[in-house]
Amino acid sequence: MEHRPGPFERFAHWATYWTGSSWAFTLALLAIIIWLFTWPLFNSFDTWQLIINTATTIVTFLMVFLIQRSQNKELMALQIKLNELLAAVKGASNRLIDIEDLSEEEVEALHERYKTLLERAKREKQPTRAHSIEERREAHKRSSAESKQGSPK
Repeated sequence: MEHRPGPFERFAHWATYWTGSSWAFTLALLAIIIWLFTWPLFNSFDTWQLIINTATTIVTFLMVFLIQRSQNKELMALQIKLNELLAAVKGASNRLIDIEDLSEEEVEALHERYKTLLERAKREKQPTRAHSIEERREAHKRSSAESKQGSPK
């Protein structure tokens, strides 16, 4: 499955990479220095200041979209890698795959459950022992089944 990036994807990758370089910073600094020395060429301080404000606003506006696009792609790749690890590790909770699609309340509820598991591990004096929500459910089911078998009818 070979993917050939389109022209915009290639440009966005190049622009994101290049603007994060030392050369880009040097060029931006040089532009500011040149702008500083051009003040005598303008009849008005306001016009001179408007030029740098307009230029930096346009560059910032465009860079926001390029940076966001780059972050979205990288975040998606990271989520896929984490999903693969969760799917591959025995005992890991598969419910955590694509957790980013849950509502904020659902994520907070899962966070609370994992805090409870951590507290339980600390009480058991085994903080490095792996615990999962599924493991706790199975232990609870076994405990319930054993108590039902041991209770008189």
